[in-house]
Amino acid sequence: MRRYLSRRDFIKLAGLGLGAMAFTPITAHDIDFRWSIFSQPKRLPQFPGSAIIGRVTEPDVDIRNRPTNDPNLNTSVGKLGADSLVEWSREVLGNVVGGLSTQRYVETPQGYVYAPVVQLTRNQPNTPVTELPNGQGFWAEVTVPYVELAHDGQVASPWLQDHITYNFPPRLYYGQVVWIDQVRTSNGFPEYRWNEDAYGKGYGYGAYGEFFWADGAGLKILTEDELTPINPNVDPNEKTISVDLDYQTLSCFEGTREVFFSRISSGKKYDPVTGIVTDEYATPAGTLFTHWKIISKNMTAGSVGAGYSTPAVPWCTFISGEGIAIHGAFWHNAFGERRSHGCINVSTEDAKWIFRWTTPYISLAQSEERKSLPDHGTIINSTETVFL
Repeated sequence: MRRYLSRRDFIKLAGLGLGAMAFTPITAHDIDFRWSIFSQPKRLPQFPGSAIIGRVTEPDVDIRNRPTNDPNLNTSVGKLGADSLVEWSREVLGNVVGGLSTQRYVETPQGYVYAPVVQLTRNQPNTPVTELPNGQGFWAEVTVPYVELAHDGQVASPWLQDHITYNFPPRLYYGQVVWIDQVRTSNGFPEYRWNEDAYGKGYGYGAYGEFFWADGAGLKILTEDELTPINPNVDPNEKTISVDLDYQTLSCFEGTREVFFSRISSGKKYDPVTGIVTDEYATPAGTLFTHWKIISKNMTAGSVGAGYSTPAVPWCTFISGEGIAIHGAFWHNAFGERRSHGCINVSTEDAKWIFRWTTPYISLAQSEERKSLPDHGTIINSTETVFL
């Protein structure tokens, strides 16, 4: 029987993984050894020097000499593993066959990589602090392609257990936002402790007793200025969001004026296990309301047979029930295609903009706010063509 809400299930069933399935499971007697490696302090690696860096989000991805996957042309010139980094020259339109709708490729000096499996990242290291500001914890945002994590405490969460089992290093990725509650320099460089304890501000799995240390240079301390509301002088009743589930787009309006646009990945219209058409994972159409906003949250749902558990999902704006949110997605770049389990995925940058623009406005110190009907924040009009 699979572990409940395992990261492995999340990767396999949701199709949003970090590449752990590319690795062979290790035997039980190797676990302690792997745990020791995962607990060692880690500095930031040397990242490519390009202004934009692409991070491959899935295993066994083709790099091609032309922007097409047409099997008759034999364009594959090599393979890239999960978390491989490439210099992102530009995005181009190609020719994609085989039932895929997105035609975008990322051009690199070595060839072309299918854009939906390449996260756009940057390398913007920071000068880390050596002690907690004012003796208090802080929110921090990952500003490099990824940060290696050093585990501390118990091995308890499904997320970490599967990383160990599949010999895939636990990491934080560009755009994730985490709560830091300790700073140390005992290993010769400033490290921040990411606390996933739900009783702190980690909004994680619960009291697992798991903690992770990361090179502070990869994490930017967020300030209140960065969460300043966007256009707060506009009447909140004039702010609305239009989501087009047919075209996979999202637009923010102030009155009749469109002030923001992004591509999205909404819920699938089929069961990811059976392939049967179903509304179980669909994003709801109709009039929805912003009622819960939270800076960062562990996204967990599912059952023993199918589930997912992803920590530190940033800039969550919940619009329906307790599980449907507009939020940042760092595990894919397939915006424009249905992909999620019901949420509206956007890039982490777009999610942050939407978070700041919508009501209720949330301060950094506040971290989250919930409302109950009839009180609500920004209205979302979600539309979809229905064929009778």
